[in-house]
Amino acid sequence: MKTEQTKKPASRQQLVKKTAIKHILDSNWRDYHWQLENAIRTIGAFEKLTGITFSEEERKELEETMNKFPMSITPYYASLIDRENYRNDPIFKQSFPNPAELTISKYDMTDPLHEDKDSPVQGITHRYPDRVLFLVSNRCSMYCRHCTRKRKVGDPDHIPSKKQIEAGLNYIRENRQVRDVLLSGGDPFLLPDAYLDWILTELRKIPHVEVVRIGTRTPVVLPYRITDRLVNMLKKHHPLWLNTHFNHPRELTHSAQEALRKLADAGIPLGNQSVLLAGVNDCPQIIKKLNQKLVQNRVRPYYLFQCDLSEGLSHFRTPVGKGIEIIESLVGHTSGFAVPTYVIDAPGGGGKIPVMPNYIISWSTNKVVLRNYEGVITTYKEPDSYEPIFCDRNCKECVLQLKLDEAEERPPIGVEKLLGDSDDAISLIPHGNKRLKRREKKAS
Repeated sequence: MKTEQTKKPASRQQLVKKTAIKHILDSNWRDYHWQLENAIRTIGAFEKLTGITFSEEERKELEETMNKFPMSITPYYASLIDRENYRNDPIFKQSFPNPAELTISKYDMTDPLHEDKDSPVQGITHRYPDRVLFLVSNRCSMYCRHCTRKRKVGDPDHIPSKKQIEAGLNYIRENRQVRDVLLSGGDPFLLPDAYLDWILTELRKIPHVEVVRIGTRTPVVLPYRITDRLVNMLKKHHPLWLNTHFNHPRELTHSAQEALRKLADAGIPLGNQSVLLAGVNDCPQIIKKLNQKLVQNRVRPYYLFQCDLSEGLSHFRTPVGKGIEIIESLVGHTSGFAVPTYVIDAPGGGGKIPVMPNYIISWSTNKVVLRNYEGVITTYKEPDSYEPIFCDRNCKECVLQLKLDEAEERPPIGVEKLLGDSDDAISLIPHGNKRLKRREKKAS
């Protein structure tokens, strides 16, 4: 005889979750405008959506933190937090304030990469010879707690005006060595479609600009921003490259994957720049899974960054040895295109410095001793008779092939044409054939 089991009463968190889901269903959840308008900016709003509550002492510490480093989380991203284990959750740690942010070490800097010092005009950072960073927005869909530009994001004094954008465009026009422009911010995808379209159009008019790149975290924290209208606009501006910023496999939700699919289907090459964060992804298993899921979604892992020396990030930093350990766990253990370059963005504006495991054990005049990912030691015999071409910088006299433009494709001619199947030719008539000229004369 079957008896009905007594149902356990729903917990407070379950009730809150049901209420939150009903609220989600009743709202235009997939509308990115709604997401931005309903961004979580207070402790109370966060508690209401997630059901997570804090003590009065915790709230006081959090409020003090937010007075210096404000909070803004999209409801979408907040919905991904594991409410049962939120203190260890990577989504929570990247988005929610931590009183540890108020611990400023003597090595922390407001502008560790000296982007402002390397700025010839406001909004442009020109560090490398052939490319510039162009800050076109200071608005983000979420304030990442590990942001290296905490000094600017959300600050009304740093909102780029159209006049400032024009000055940046003029700088690029006047500096012909600039062939690569990276649009960043803030987040360029927080600009209206038409305004971003105008910026890209102006850049495309500059003959020496070969490549435009966009850095955005919207596929991670606001995937609904990747609309068909936005993608169709971007398709007009090829060659266009896009780098996004996934730090943990759990961020690759169905909605995020759909956003990436739209961008990839539009022919936009996708890359990812992760930051190594203590307590978030400082684990070989996590980074490997993240990168494998990225390539599965047609995103190439580009950089793994050591966390910058920005103010309030000391609790996120790992030893450099942890990054090298992670790279060791990737090289040889997964596909080569799933291995990012581990870099330290040098304090003081020194640029990105690759830091990788050492695979060269020793080196002599004509032999290199190497080790592989398994620890197998092997040798590579170098050529005994290699004679480098002496370079005196007289390129006109150089014997190397210095025609650097793309080769011109020429159709086959002569006997090659008869042997091939590229057309229907069955005979070869040399130029100036007298018989052919007689035919032409007769026809006239």
